[in-house]
Amino acid sequence: MRLRSVFTTSAGILTSRIFGFVRDLLMASILGANIFSDIFFVAFKLPNLFRRIFAEGAFVQSFMPTFIASRHRSVFAVAILIRFFLFLIAASLLVTLFSEPVTRLIAIGFDQQTIDMAAPLVAINFYYLDLIFLVTFLSALLQYREHFATTAFGTTLLNISMITALVLFRHEEPSYLVYALSFAVLAGGVLQLLLHLWMIRKKGLDRLLVGGFVYMRRKKEVVKEDIDRFSRAFFPSVLGNSTAQISSFIDTWLASFLVSGSISYLFYANRLFQLPLALFAIAASTALFPTISKLLKQEKIDKAKKETRKVFWLLFALLGGASAVAVILSEEIVKLLFERGAFTVNDTENTSMVLVMYIAGLLPFGMAKLFSLWLYASHRQREAAGIAARSLGVNILFSILLIAPMAAPGLALASSISGWVLLWLTMKAVGRELVFDIMHAKYATYALVFIAGVTAITWTVKVMIDGYI
Repeated sequence: MRLRSVFTTSAGILTSRIFGFVRDLLMASILGANIFSDIFFVAFKLPNLFRRIFAEGAFVQSFMPTFIASRHRSVFAVAILIRFFLFLIAASLLVTLFSEPVTRLIAIGFDQQTIDMAAPLVAINFYYLDLIFLVTFLSALLQYREHFATTAFGTTLLNISMITALVLFRHEEPSYLVYALSFAVLAGGVLQLLLHLWMIRKKGLDRLLVGGFVYMRRKKEVVKEDIDRFSRAFFPSVLGNSTAQISSFIDTWLASFLVSGSISYLFYANRLFQLPLALFAIAASTALFPTISKLLKQEKIDKAKKETRKVFWLLFALLGGASAVAVILSEEIVKLLFERGAFTVNDTENTSMVLVMYIAGLLPFGMAKLFSLWLYASHRQREAAGIAARSLGVNILFSILLIAPMAAPGLALASSISGWVLLWLTMKAVGRELVFDIMHAKYATYALVFIAGVTAITWTVKVMIDGYI
């Protein structure tokens, strides 16, 4: 694994998130934080939840080790592709037929009129999941070849599509605009898929897929063991990789009981929280995982430790520095990005309070992502799932305890508390000796000095801004 792979992935994610913030800026200005923004975020929440679970680890971390070990990779890959895609198409049709009860489950606090408004949007947005699975499957093949740029930059197409819809339909009624945004989500998924198909062809991987289809019937029994191994690993991997995403989903569900705009406060704050998490932690783990999987299969443990050690303190420094900046300048960041048009001063204050609570969990969620690679690469998905389940239980408990006294910020704080539990349990499962071996490096002092320097500079900027105002 080369650090260039990490920086390539980070650059792609940064580009995508920049366009994402432009999208959110326009959305905040045009829609604001009200019932229409709430129903769109609810409609987009379910496919976006699964997108993050698929794209940010669950599928790849189950597929990659089995794919590497398989003696008939092309047939195995095509068998998984067919099974998943048929299942998702069936699920999408069911959501279309039963969109109202599905919407009620997602936002149980909505009244009947709001559910009636949101249900068609839920059905439309869910088809994005079918497209993004195909994208994730193709990206897994590209990652095996250690090509990360296409997937990292590809998400930008979704944001560009939604930005286009916002610009073209900005003068329409909000009830019409949310439909335009929903169809733009599907258009973005199609564009991502076409980009990945083009790169698959360019890398010569199309021959692997064609071969899999050709020999599928003849050799499907041969890969049955590989498919069973993947199936046993996948569902635990989903839970193991989705703690932050499920926590966000629970936040939305509970926030539907709060005052109008609470779901939007959580959405905008979580978007800011996800930026450094994706830019640093997810980028590093995505680039590192294929290498760790191959090295552990070859029983080159020391080399795998060395590769992990390369990014540990860099990741610690970047996440720590980002946390300091976000906490100290939370209100200024939200104001700069969102406070215009329909997004008011009161919305800024509420969103910034939620952001601070989310940021408290940035470091643990990021570091847990790094350490968990060792569990997935060594086929310990069930153990990772058990850890995630306990962390999620802590999140639910504290969400219930904190929602009444703290409202939306309490839900974000509960998520952060669960992140620290997740990190502790993951490090314990990986093993104290391995953790200390990875952490033992001369870069520790540099990382702490970097965080202290960023904190001091940020405080200075804060004082200057307050003095200017």
